[in-house]
Amino acid sequence: MAEVKTITPEALARLHSQQDVAVIDVRTPAEFREVHATIARNIPLDKIGTDHIGELTNGSTDEPVYIICQSGNRSSRACQKLIEAGCLNVVSVEGGTKAWEAQGLPVERGKKTISLERQVRIAAGFLVFTGAMLGMFVNPWFSGISAFVGAGLMFAGITDTCGMAMVLAKMPWNQVAGCEQKQCQKAA
Repeated sequence: MAEVKTITPEALARLHSQQDVAVIDVRTPAEFREVHATIARNIPLDKIGTDHIGELTNGSTDEPVYIICQSGNRSSRACQKLIEAGCLNVVSVEGGTKAWEAQGLPVERGKKTISLERQVRIAAGFLVFTGAMLGMFVNPWFSGISAFVGAGLMFAGITDTCGMAMVLAKMPWNQVAGCEQKQCQKAA
């Protein structure tokens, strides 16, 4: 597994002031609509592929593509996915949009949304609580729901892959309604 290259938000902003750079935000369309770096376009993690890289760099493998997300976790996964597919010049933005915004770099704001990470915590907490209550008051076998969610959280922590996040990312509330992907890639 190749090591993912990184860049700080400040260094990327300086580089962008000198030349045009390709920046892809891999968060859900709803998260992107809420707040994003002005230089980024949206291609969600579950949809990003090598064809997008070729499109952004006019087929040049020499041109780097910078990947940003909320905090740096999904962008690292996207870079690894692209590296495994043969795109070697991808760079993750350290700290993601949170760090970009914290440095006072330009962002576009839109409609407020609940982040994917919070949605995972809410769903996991709800399932654990429901399983525990059903196990105590209805049938002890319902405790298996809590055990299943706990095992899933452990798996997510160990592998850095969260099945619940992948499912939630595809939910309608995480999409931008009435917007084709090509049209929304740069829209706020």
